[in-house]
Amino acid sequence: MTRFKRLNLPNLLTLGRVAAVPILIVLLVFGQGGPITSYIAAVVFLVASLTDLLDGYLARKYQLVTNLGRFLDPLADKLLVTAAMIMLIPLDRAPAWLVFLIVGREIAVTGLRGIGASEGVIISASSAGKQKTLTQNIALFCLLWHYPFLGRNVQAVGEVLLYLALILTYWSGYRYFNAFFQLLKSENAQKES
Repeated sequence: MTRFKRLNLPNLLTLGRVAAVPILIVLLVFGQGGPITSYIAAVVFLVASLTDLLDGYLARKYQLVTNLGRFLDPLADKLLVTAAMIMLIPLDRAPAWLVFLIVGREIAVTGLRGIGASEGVIISASSAGKQKTLTQNIALFCLLWHYPFLGRNVQAVGEVLLYLALILTYWSGYRYFNAFFQLLKSENAQKES
């Protein structure tokens, strides 16, 4: 029975997001950035990104939150975003230095959350983190799409949003680390008194 509870619909949606990663990579590698494969890759990314909203909603609404889901959900998000960003570098759609800075921050915050979890502290997503994620996902969709749409330069929109995502990425990262260190400081003060 426990096994089936872990493999609930929200967790299956999360696993679907993980499964989208190799599909995205294959499309971008073998399609060599051509229009049709770029459009398909952008749609795969969009659908996979939207499952993040849906799985969280369903898990909370129907009390289907599991430890497996808590582990897989952020991992699936990081895999999807990191794969998309890295695959944009050889297509010359995103600068490598910017991708490195964003991915580096993601790894740092994931590590911080791991440290917090080992101490029994849950570091939930902040509003700044959610704004970062939304901006980043829209930027990546545009950069994956790449080609003009209705006469609009989708690539340029994606580039501007990616730079904005970089700013939000570091702002939200600062807030996570600051909150974590304030919590540690508070706990140490309580232990000393």
